[in-house]
Amino acid sequence: MKTLSAGAVLWLWLALTGQPSGDRASRAGPLPEQTSAASAYAAALADTADLTAVVQRYCVRCHNERLLRGNLTLETFAVEAAHDRAPTAEKMIRKLRAGMMPPPGQRRPSPDTLLALVEALETVVDREAARDRNPGSRRFQRLNRAEYERVIRDLLDLEIDASRWLPADTYLGAFDNMSDAQGLSTTLLEAYLRAATEVSRIAVGNPSALSKTAKYTNPIDVSQHAWDHIEGTPYGTRGGMVVTHDFPVDGEYVVSIETLFGQGTGFQDVDISIGGEGVALLGLEHGGRSTVPIRTEPIFVKAGQRQVAAAFVRTIEGPYEDRLKTPGWSFVGGEDSQAWANYGITALPHLSDLMITGPRRSSGLSETASRRKIFHCHPGQAGPAETAEAEASVAPAEARACAEAIVTRLARAAYRRPVTEDDLAGPMAFYDDAASEDGFEIGVRTALQAILANPSFIFRLEQAPSEIAPGESYPIADVDLASRLSFFLWAASPDDELLTLAAERRLSDPAVLEAQVRRMLADPRAEALSTRFASQWLRLQDAEDNQPEPYLYPDFTGQLREDLVRETQFLFDYLVREDRSLLELFTADYTFLNERLAGHYGIPGVSGPEFRRVTYPDHSRRGVLGHGSVLLLTSMSARTSPVLRGKWVMEVLMGTPPPPPPPNIPAFDDTESARSGRLLTTRERLEMHAASPTCRACHRFMDPIGLALDNYDVTGRVRVRENGVALDTRGTFYDGTDVSTPAELVHVLMKRPIPLVRNFTAHLLAYATGRRAEYFDQPGIRAIAREAEANDYRLSSFILGVVNSDPFRMARPAPTVDDEEVADDRTRSGAGS
Repeated sequence: MKTLSAGAVLWLWLALTGQPSGDRASRAGPLPEQTSAASAYAAALADTADLTAVVQRYCVRCHNERLLRGNLTLETFAVEAAHDRAPTAEKMIRKLRAGMMPPPGQRRPSPDTLLALVEALETVVDREAARDRNPGSRRFQRLNRAEYERVIRDLLDLEIDASRWLPADTYLGAFDNMSDAQGLSTTLLEAYLRAATEVSRIAVGNPSALSKTAKYTNPIDVSQHAWDHIEGTPYGTRGGMVVTHDFPVDGEYVVSIETLFGQGTGFQDVDISIGGEGVALLGLEHGGRSTVPIRTEPIFVKAGQRQVAAAFVRTIEGPYEDRLKTPGWSFVGGEDSQAWANYGITALPHLSDLMITGPRRSSGLSETASRRKIFHCHPGQAGPAETAEAEASVAPAEARACAEAIVTRLARAAYRRPVTEDDLAGPMAFYDDAASEDGFEIGVRTALQAILANPSFIFRLEQAPSEIAPGESYPIADVDLASRLSFFLWAASPDDELLTLAAERRLSDPAVLEAQVRRMLADPRAEALSTRFASQWLRLQDAEDNQPEPYLYPDFTGQLREDLVRETQFLFDYLVREDRSLLELFTADYTFLNERLAGHYGIPGVSGPEFRRVTYPDHSRRGVLGHGSVLLLTSMSARTSPVLRGKWVMEVLMGTPPPPPPPNIPAFDDTESARSGRLLTTRERLEMHAASPTCRACHRFMDPIGLALDNYDVTGRVRVRENGVALDTRGTFYDGTDVSTPAELVHVLMKRPIPLVRNFTAHLLAYATGRRAEYFDQPGIRAIAREAEANDYRLSSFILGVVNSDPFRMARPAPTVDDEEVADDRTRSGAGS
């Protein structure tokens, strides 16, 4: 047996004395379990010269100056100097941990040798990273749409749609909160100014509001069938729509609707309710295809945000005869879509538009939730309904003192830190100017507008200590830590408790910080981790872009699409709230369903619109890979796509995306679709498409993964045939394991949990810090994953690991231009792409 060299003894000593050398999960991850003899052999191979020779023998065959596979050369790579080419080393580590290199069909060393290589690479890189703890740097962050809405909700108890004013956010690295993608322009600043103006008016109310009409249009894919109840409408109704409308002042308003008819005649009653109370019942008689507006009489409504619902009174229960299609969906469309809609539109009318006109005969401002949030005091203590004459009799000094108290409280919450006299000077100057002309409330509204337009509100600015030099790391201030924490866990501003601890400089204490994390995770606002982080990590927003063809999937509705996405969000939220293992996201034998979604999946025994935990009755579904949201977003409108599904698993879950297709490769849809009078299956067309050796190099990784999921159709239903032909989902995973079902795919992925765990950690860290995870973050990511493994991969362990990490709690000034040029030269010398 080979004896250990001095280098091998050193490596073994480092491992035994606690130096970074991989983690326990890695020993059961990408490579087979080892016997004690195999472990000893792996330790013997820890000699760096031996491992460098392995790289030269097996890796340089493809990654050399001539071929440059992956735009990478390893001709001069030495394991003992891996830290000098850390970007390259991290790519090697990622591929080796996933078992993807050397690729299938190429000569490979023994599994023990590959394990020794990857652990040696990790040890070298991690040891060097411990000497220079680089937390990274980032530019400022600004409130994106979702954060703006949540911050306004907490600050003013107001529900708004930020898309009315703010441009769409740019996604980078899966997320919409990345600082590198948050540009700044005059147009963007004007958008925030418009938002500040409108939000302050909505929050305070507008006694001088002029009458205008707001129009709301029903989404085209919302079903209004005879038994489709819309959430928020009264029970006993079907179809219709629900909107949240801002009534600026007490007064009279008119609600009008436009309906779209199918063929036939009939009589329908339309129920109109405001704030959950019925206010009108409109009778509607129709015949033929037309759009008919009908309206209510003027209705007195108090100021504030209220839900307005319009829905048809249900006259029948259950399905009815429809000769055009199965009775599962009823379409609402417009004049331009009649030809398309005619494929199965029913004789029932559909609500297409709802309009609210007013105010007429204004009569002052009633107390609203947002006004209570703002006016905790009022001049003369007569309350905000006080008349203008009575307000004028109050001493200006008393009114100003009350206004300053309001501004101080709002500014502290809006700026997410204690406020100074300079912070108050600007808003109070606006108050003085407006109040002298129009009174106390207009003055407060103008001051609020100034606060909402202030850079301290719009931007999350972090101040570096004056004595810090470029390239030197420092712990961020407690007030900045409070904001990082709240936007990570809640996607919103810190609450009063968090701000108080930060102001007292106690938040950075490890025990206090952990207690706050656990408190915040128990708060309902922590749902942001599922609706924001998990949704974007898993690309659930892409499900909105795929509209299944109605003639193939006639029962698919907009409501069902929302249910598919909510199912995945509910599962991740459950894992967070119950502090379950991350691996249950992939292996769970349960999910969260309501009656509509359970019926779609063919799971009996679920009634009602509420989601609840349901155990799968068989093995056809497991974890997120069995969720219709994922299966929908990885499909085309008329067919499944094993390529998209395989790519999604590799990129989103494993963090090992395949390279882009080479140029001049024919598209999949250009391949032959039928032969000898028979439609070909997706697998048959895929084999033709990937027949080229150039294509096969990547398709052999993706296709077996996607084919294992091909028993699910575009909408996530289980199927056994395609185009009348029995499905053939057999394939071979790149490690040689046969896979043909979702359960077998989950099993083979669980043999290598490390890529899944580390990729999740990297995305969690990126979302939390607002910047992409870089190569120098990987040692910290491995440390977080190690700690999480020791805690059974519980979600709290990952979250606490990120919160306690250097990138989250520390910062480093952005490098100068010269520093960036040096870093770029170093990367080009050996980083690859």
